Amino acid sequence: MNTNDSKGIWKVIGASSAGTLIEWYDFYIFGSLATVIASQFFPKTNPTAALLSTLATFAAGFIVRPFGALVFGRLGDIIGRKYTFLLTLIIMGGSTFAIGLVPGYETIGFAAPIIVLLLRLLQGLALGGEYGGAATYVAEHSPENKRGFYTSWIQTTATLGLFVSLGVILITRHSLDTDAAKSIAKFNDWGWRIPFLVSIILVIVSIYIRMKMKESPLFAKLKTEGKTSVNPLKESFAHKTNLKMVLLALFGATMGQGVVWYTGQFYAQSFIENVCKVDFDQSRTILIWSILFATPFFVVFGGLSDKIGRKWIMLVGMLLAIFTYIPLFGNLLSTTDIKTKTEITEKKQIDSSITTIAKTNDALKKTVIKTFYTDGMQMTETRTDTLFAQAGKKEAKPDIKISKLISDADYWYMVLLVFVMVLYVTMVYGPIAAFLVELFPTKIRYTSMSLPYHIGNGVFGGLTPFIATLLTTIYTDNKLVGLNYPIIVAAICLVIGTLYISNRIDKNVND
Repeated sequence: MNTNDSKGIWKVIGASSAGTLIEWYDFYIFGSLATVIASQFFPKTNPTAALLSTLATFAAGFIVRPFGALVFGRLGDIIGRKYTFLLTLIIMGGSTFAIGLVPGYETIGFAAPIIVLLLRLLQGLALGGEYGGAATYVAEHSPENKRGFYTSWIQTTATLGLFVSLGVILITRHSLDTDAAKSIAKFNDWGWRIPFLVSIILVIVSIYIRMKMKESPLFAKLKTEGKTSVNPLKESFAHKTNLKMVLLALFGATMGQGVVWYTGQFYAQSFIENVCKVDFDQSRTILIWSILFATPFFVVFGGLSDKIGRKWIMLVGMLLAIFTYIPLFGNLLSTTDIKTKTEITEKKQIDSSITTIAKTNDALKKTVIKTFYTDGMQMTETRTDTLFAQAGKKEAKPDIKISKLISDADYWYMVLLVFVMVLYVTMVYGPIAAFLVELFPTKIRYTSMSLPYHIGNGVFGGLTPFIATLLTTIYTDNKLVGLNYPIIVAAICLVIGTLYISNRIDKNVND
């Protein structure tokens, strides 16, 4: 590759990655703000049901991703890669901006969650069309001996999009007032909308960059020769050989990759916040540090796959996840378990206050109990009881919230544990774009690789936080029961991948 070619490929990677990163950012701020959104768009009478409803809305965006893959994949194989992922970027940016404008449940009732659900579905459709285009575009510009290395930069965008979304949320949360408590209160009230609204600026910049991009050279050649597919859907799924490749890609690679991705990055954060009860900021910065340390390994494993093949790197990542998830999550739990701590009883603080509920004679009694431990951990329990003025009226169930501020030693130990999980993500995810591109011919590549990717990653993976959280609410005695879902799915994928996936690198993608 000469200097001009080298500059050209980095320009292609930069333009593709910027747009894809922004789409992932748009997609993930919803999940990163699940607990806040639950209180804004759903009735507050049952916080657990509200959180599950929010996670279900979050999951809906994943479920429609395969449909987006079909719609936009077909467009990409007919009109070209460039204009198709310009369109997905506009739909994604518009939907995200609109979520920031939707009035809350207290203003418009059930219309609020319905509108949010519809916008979430549009986000899912757009993302379904984005990734396949970006990965295909970069791969079709890459030399054969560096395809894994160059496409792995696209693979970093999903994790970096999550990283940026967490960073913007934390910065906004602490910038709304000089008083930290007031700033957090403002964020929970209206400030959560800001990360959604600023997205429109990022999208406009990305559209400008992408407008300057040229069409993929392989697709342009096909178009000049009049060899583009007339019906990519039919050629992808009605042709027996192609359909077999689609099914192998799904059940032998992307299904396991999806659950490892969402367990290591999303369920880990949800578990630390909602099961371990770690403080909002700490639960997010633990993930931020872990992602920061692990992200370079996407490129390491992508580059390694050019030398030893894609298959075994991905399958070893799944194998490690299957056998170590239970001890890794068990360690997160035991690190924050107060049974393993020694309380400093003389430092315990209990404060109570009573406030009248507006337009009623009832009142709310708020009790805040702060408990300190010898290792530096501080636990805050906030209990809110409703005091009814009417004699004999049944007392409502108290609302109890627990938040643990863990010590520095425990904090960095948890960063290490989550780093290991994200490392597995880099193993299964780093080489997969090159793997998928090499499976399918140019004229139906966008369609064929998008569908298995988005079913595996979007549906099997995207449902992980919802199903895992649901399992923990059903089997309350076992806080690790939610891990059964990703472990079983990854194990099935590992067996199929080991038996049927080839480790051979297909150097010629000009077919």
